[in-house]
This record gives sequence, structure tokens and C-alpha cells, in this order.
Amino acid sequence: MKTGSFFDEGALIGVLTTQPLDRLLDYKAPEGGCLAGAFVEVPLGPRKVLGVVWGPGQGDYAIARVRSVIRVLDAVPMREEMQEFLTRAAEYTLTPMPAMLRLATRSPGLGDPPSMRRIYRLGSGAPDRETEARRRVIATLSEYGGLAFTLRELAEMAGVSASVIKGLVKQGVVREEDSPRDLPYPRLDPTLRGLDLAEDQAAAAETLRAGARAQTYSTTLLKGVTGSGKTEVYLEAVAECLTQGRQALVLLPEIALTSEFLKRVEARFGAMPAEWHSGVTMTERRRAWRMVGEGGAQLVVGARSALFLPFRDLGLIVVDEEHDTSYKQEDGVLYSARDMTVLRASICGAQVVLASATPSLESWANVEAGKYAKLDLTSRFGAAELPEMRAIDMRVEDLPGSRWISPTLQKAVGQRLERKEQSLLFLNRRGYAPVTICRACGHQIGCEHCDARMVEHRFLKRLVCHQCGETRPMPDKCPNCEAEDRLAPVGPGVERLSEEATALFPDARIAVLSSDLFGSARAMKAQIEAIAGGQADIIIGTQLVAKGHNFPLLTLVGVIDADLGLQGSDLRAAERTFQLMRQVAGRAGRTELRGQALLQTYQPEHAVIRAILSGDEEGFWRAEAAERRQAGVPPYGRLAGIVLSSPDVQAVFDIGGVLARNDAPLRRIGAQVYGPAPAPIARIRGRHRVRLLVKAAKTAPLQAALSQWVAQVKLPSNLRLSIDIDPQSFY
Repeated sequence: MKTGSFFDEGALIGVLTTQPLDRLLDYKAPEGGCLAGAFVEVPLGPRKVLGVVWGPGQGDYAIARVRSVIRVLDAVPMREEMQEFLTRAAEYTLTPMPAMLRLATRSPGLGDPPSMRRIYRLGSGAPDRETEARRRVIATLSEYGGLAFTLRELAEMAGVSASVIKGLVKQGVVREEDSPRDLPYPRLDPTLRGLDLAEDQAAAAETLRAGARAQTYSTTLLKGVTGSGKTEVYLEAVAECLTQGRQALVLLPEIALTSEFLKRVEARFGAMPAEWHSGVTMTERRRAWRMVGEGGAQLVVGARSALFLPFRDLGLIVVDEEHDTSYKQEDGVLYSARDMTVLRASICGAQVVLASATPSLESWANVEAGKYAKLDLTSRFGAAELPEMRAIDMRVEDLPGSRWISPTLQKAVGQRLERKEQSLLFLNRRGYAPVTICRACGHQIGCEHCDARMVEHRFLKRLVCHQCGETRPMPDKCPNCEAEDRLAPVGPGVERLSEEATALFPDARIAVLSSDLFGSARAMKAQIEAIAGGQADIIIGTQLVAKGHNFPLLTLVGVIDADLGLQGSDLRAAERTFQLMRQVAGRAGRTELRGQALLQTYQPEHAVIRAILSGDEEGFWRAEAAERRQAGVPPYGRLAGIVLSSPDVQAVFDIGGVLARNDAPLRRIGAQVYGPAPAPIARIRGRHRVRLLVKAAKTAPLQAALSQWVAQVKLPSNLRLSIDIDPQSFY
């Protein structure tokens, strides 16, 4: 080894692979040697697998039997700070290191050398004749705008053969080009002038700029009412970060938000940033991964997984709508992107900006404890005013049992239609009806693989399980008693609400925004842009509409069931209801038109409803904090959720009972174990699920105790155990 970071040819090195193994593997450095952090291809049995040179080898294996690295991949080596981030994230979340490495290597063709590639874009010609296959190719290229595809990508996404595409190339309908792989992104210009900011916005922007200039770790909660210009303020921090020559990352909670946000970035900096989310092609994903590592991407806009990109010099991370539950990964590696953002920034000396109109209680508590700074924006940007908020007491409304839009809300929508303004009817339930019941025998149609009711989706003409995704055609007779024409929907979903709105307002243009109604992220974006352009009078939507969209003509928000989130035993039920209601109400009146939010409720005296209407946010947080502190739960205590699952129901209860009885490692740190008990959804995809909950003090060394505790049991091959540190949901 010539230096501390270079291994000579034949030197013993430790390689972390992406395979599910519990240790580093020893290999010999290849011809010419390699750097620590190098991405390598190594032999593992008869296979070739991806790995990273993690450090010196262990030397606990016969040197004569140690095999050599096959090749070093043409990729920038992983930086030490990235290795530290993955290691510490794995320790916190109790995740095996190979799984963490897979998060950090989600780039297709990672080992491919730089070369030319043939790409396909939409041309200007017209086909000599139209076929269904040709229409799909043209629709796919149109849907993805100017993005390029490889032949395989385009064929797969359009569901056609390569010959269909080649035929369209000959007619000029599709353009075929040779292009270098992985070009750097256009340079962003941080010196371009942004929008004129009000006094409080300019002061907040300067504080964030100063943080970027310091080039040291800090976390700031940027709190501002909806429409207060938080985006324009933190884009000034992005500008300063780019001026300093460092990279920036903006995390968004929903892919559908990227289209509008990217336009604002382009307007501010003169070019488009890199994108990282499931809506981009594999070709663009590979380009983004490589350019981030090489410094050819100054700014990345992405989903939570963008946090694991190999930034060369990360100076700023913005978590927009930081309270949003979609930042918690609920399968595979269980992590909170918001919390991991703070960890990564602390390692690489970056600034974190957590932006929200309704912050999480965790962030609020960190501000109270002095761990985070806080900036407040109290007025809306430009001429916009905050909406008037009012409750509709459903106990006194004259409403038939089969309807959900009250006369008061109906009248308010009618007034907006007369004024050519938009109304939003909000209901956080997808589909047509949450339950389908037989009026003959009382049977409720459930999923065959899960303990969950199937949801009728009338637009799709199918029943759908929202747990496992199983679908089946809507039956014409009861599967239990076989009675015909006796199946009835119970309760409303957005599709049923759309049906009611169509009957009440037959001349109105109605658009439904629900994630299950769109075949792709691009189709969803197109619908959102059309609504923003005034192509709908009434918008009916789920929580998707609460996530930062700007509809200039929207002046009325009607919440159909403000009590929905207050049901159940979730410790965050009040917080989430408060956030969701405030966020969705904030969609109204974002321009000079004054907005109004009407909340239909059977509990107008409920403390959460009163806090929403009064706008006493600090009072709500203090009361909520006091309750959580007294109960010793997050953010004033620690929780870990353990889920055991198996096709054998007895096995999961047996292992759960063994863990509950042998809790000495947890008792030593003062932790308590609750359970085992059937999970609220006790069966998913044919696997029975049992939960245990561990509660500990804020300062308890919980991870070490949990590791000792679960190591006491040997799990059967068909039984899975997952540990969720800081669980956000308890299903």
C-alpha cells in the first residue's frame, strides 16, 4: 500500500458487496492496484458481483485461497464521508451494510465504460398509417417531453417491439441520434436575479445565505404559512451554495411536485437541474448518478433516495414539506430521510433547511431544545392573503344518508362556479367506496391474501386491495351467499364524491386527483398543469393535492370529512390531522383572490379542529408536546417497532412470545416491551403478522440492546423479523 488510500497490486483488501452477507470479504487488489472506496467487480462463487473497497483485508482466510478483484469499475471512488454515512445510518436503523450499499449503488450500468450510445427522441414527421403500437411509441415520447430513451427503454415503456420504433425512425416520426453517455448537466447561473422578496423573506434568505457561506453544518427550520414564499427563500440559499462551488440537493415529498418546481429552478438559474426519482428514465438515472460523483451536476431535485447519491461536495440539503410522511421509507431499509439528512449533513459540513408550513413535532422540539435554528415567514408572498377558515357543523346540516356534500358547501361551490373560480373537494380516501357489503348476508368483500377490505374502484371496474395490490373484477353476486344485485358500496371515496358532484353541478368540469388514477408520473403532472391552467372547475382529490401545488384560480377548499384522521390509536393522529387540514386549506387563495376553507365535521368542539380554525399553531404544538412528554413517547422518548411475519401463524406467535419473555437486554436499559399482538392488518400477501413495541427513554442505548435481544432467537427460514426505529406507522 503506497499511501493510506491506495492498495498495491496483490495487497489484501476488504470488499463490501451488495450481497446479503454479514461481513467484508477478503480479495487481492487487481493489477495496477486500487484506491480505497473503488467500485469493483469481484468473484463470489460462480458469480460476479458489485462491491466497494472498504479498507484493508481481515487476513482471517488462507491467503492462498484469496481470489483477486476482477476489475475496477469506471466510476469515481466512494468518498470516506459517504462510507461513514452508510455505516452510521446502518448502525442507527439496524440495517445490514449490504442493504445500505444497495441504496447507494442504484445506478443502471454502473460498470459500463464511457462510450457513445444511440438514443431516440420524438421527431417532426407523421406516420404513413396509424397503428396501436405506433400510437403508444408516440404517446410515450410525448409524455416524457425532451428526455432521451435507449431502444430497449423505449420498447419496454411503450410495450412494442424494436422493429416498430425502427419503422418510425425511417419515416422521421422518431429521431435516432448518436450521443455521448453521461454528459454533464448545463451550468446553473447563481448570479441571475430572483424574485423581489418582502422584508421578512429577504431577511430569512440572507440568514440562509450566511449559513451557506460558513460551509459548516447547521440545521434551520424554515417555517412559513402556505404561500409565504419559502421556495424563493431557500432558492437563495441554493444560489449561495452554488456560488461557493458546492453542490445542493432539494428533496420533495411527491414526484408530481417536480414539474412546477423545475420550472421555478430554471427561471431562477437559467437551466434545469438533475432529477432523481422513479419518473426519470434509466438512462437519465445513470447520468445523474455519475455526474453527481464527478461534479457535473450542481443541483439535484429528487425523492428521498437522492440522499444516497455520491455527491462530491455537498453543501446544502433542503427538505421541502419536511413533515410529510412519505419521507419515511416503510419497506426494505426502514429510514427517515429527514433524520438521515441531518446525519449526512453533519458528516460533510453541509447546511440543512427543513421547510414546512406545519412542521413535524420532532423538528419543533429540536428548535425548542436549541438544536435547530428557526426562521418564520408570517405573511403570504405578494398580494395573496390567508384563507378564511370555518367549520360546517354536520350535526345541523340537512343531508340525506347517501350524500356527503352538505347544503352549505354546495352553495359555496355554486358561488365559485358563477365567478369562474375553482373549488377543491378534499377526501383522503382513494377509490369509489372503502367497503363493499352484501345486503343479503352482511358479508364484506375482503382480500384473499390480506386481512383488509377490498376497495371498489369504479373507474377501473375492479376491487383493489390497498395493502398488497391484489385486484379482481367487481363481482355481480356476493362471493359468500351468491345473492345477485345485493352488493352495496359503504362510505365515500373520491370516485363516489365525483359522481355526487357531477349530479349536483352537471355543467361543471370536474377533475379527480388520486395517485391510483394515473399510469405514470408524467400523466399526473400533465393533469396538475392542466388544472393550474384553469381546465377544471371542481377538483376532487386525496392528500396528493395537499402537497405544495399552486392553483391560481382556486378560492374554495371543502374538506368532506375533517374527522377522518382523528380516529384510531396512532400517537400522531392529532398532529397529522392538524398538518393535513392546514396544508389542504392553504391551497385556497394563493393569488390576489381571497380564499375560504370549509371543514365538514361532526366534532367542531374537538381540540384539533379548534386549533385548525383558530390558527393557534404554537398553542397546538405546546399542548401536543405536553401530552407526548407525559407519555414518554417521541420526540420525548424512543420507540422501536418489531414485526414478525410468516405463512405459519403459530410460528410468529411462538417467536414473539420467546422474545417477550427473554427481555433482559431491554430491561437493563429501562426499556419496556409490549406484545406480542396481532398487527392491525394481521395478514398481508398470505403472511401472518405479529407486532411487538419497545419503549425506552430518550437517552437509552436502544440499538445495542435491540441487537442483543433479537440475537437470542434463531429464526426459521420462512420467518422474517424487521425492526423499525422511530416507527411512523403501526399497521
